[in-house]
Amino acid sequence: MIPPPVAELRGIRKTYYKPDGSIMVEALRGVDLVIRSGEYVAIMGSSGSGKSTLMNLLGCLDRPTQGQFLLGDRDVVHMSDEELSQFRGRTIGFVFQAFNLIPELTIVENVASPLFYQGIAKRERTHRAEESLRMVGLGDRLDHRPRELSGGQQQRVAIARALVTRPIVLMADEPTGNLDSATGKAILEMFEDLNRQGMTIIMVTHDPEISKRCKRVVRLRDGLVSEDFLVENRTVA
Repeated sequence: MIPPPVAELRGIRKTYYKPDGSIMVEALRGVDLVIRSGEYVAIMGSSGSGKSTLMNLLGCLDRPTQGQFLLGDRDVVHMSDEELSQFRGRTIGFVFQAFNLIPELTIVENVASPLFYQGIAKRERTHRAEESLRMVGLGDRLDHRPRELSGGQQQRVAIARALVTRPIVLMADEPTGNLDSATGKAILEMFEDLNRQGMTIIMVTHDPEISKRCKRVVRLRDGLVSEDFLVENRTVA
C-alpha cells in the first residue's frame, strides 16, 4: 500500500520582484513534488538552485507566486496569515543549524515554549516537554540550561522542541553544520531512528555524505527538479 502524501506541490513557482515591479529572479519555475508519509528526503542543490526557497515554501514560511501546495490534506496557499501560522505550528517541526535556544530558560522550558502559543495548559506543556527530552536522551538533564550542555546536547534539545508539537513532518536545515563530525554523526543517527519510528523528515543539505543517509534525494537546478531518486546502499555506519 502506497503511503499517503504529506506534502504535494503542483506547478509551484516563486518569483521575486524589484521595487519597480520588474522580475529580479525566478527562484522556482514550476516544481512538482510529492513527499509521502514516512519518507526521509534530502533537498540538495548549489547556491541559487532554489533549494532554500523550496524549503521555506514546504515549511510554510513563505508563499508561492503560483501553483498549489497541499500539506496534509489542507491547501495552504489560500490560508490567511494567522491561520497559516497556527497550522504551521501544529504541523511542522523545524531544526536549524543554529540551536536558537533561550539561554535564561531551562531546557524543559525551551522545549515547552511552542506549546504556549497553542494555548496548552502549563502542566501538559511540561509533561510533553519532558517526554520529548527523554526521547532524545536528555531525561537526566531536565533542569539544565543551554550553557550547561555541549553543542550536540543543545541540538538534541532543538530536536525535542521540534517534536513536542507532534508534527506530521520534521524539517531540518543543515542541522549538523555547527557540530564536529562525531557529534554530527550522532545527530544523524537520531534522525534515522526517528524516521524508523515513522517520522517524515525533509533535510536540506549540501553534503553528499549526509544525503547518502537519507532514503531519497531531490536535487534542484535553476529552479527546477533536476534529479529525484531513491538512495541505494544507504550509508548508516
